Amino acid sequence: KGRVREERIKKDRMKFVMEFAENLILRMMEDPRKRDEAQRKHIYEMQERCKKTKANWSLPLRPYGFWKFDRFNAQLRSDPQISQTYGRRDPYDDLLLHEAPDVPPSRSSSK
Repeated sequence: KGRVREERIKKDRMKFVMEFAENLILRMMEDPRKRDEAQRKHIYEMQERCKKTKANWSLPLRPYGFWKFDRFNAQLRSDPQISQTYGRRDPYDDLLLHEAPDVPPSRSSSK
């Protein structure tokens, strides 16, 4: 009888250890519902970002008339090799740039 009792105590101890380990592992694991919800949220956010990116891709890269902006033509004006290229400028442009403006003197400065 004593031997059977010892075996039962060992089994109970092992059962307790196994239950404790199982509960510990289950507590450490994340909830599958929360994990699924987080994954869905991430996927929906990525989908929205992809839609925005695709919408931006469909827009033109530069606005209409961009070739007239000073920023676009700055290099063309400053580099003499490019600025004097055939078809780029009117031959009278240089004369207009170097000529003094014909502005009559103001009356307030003559008094």
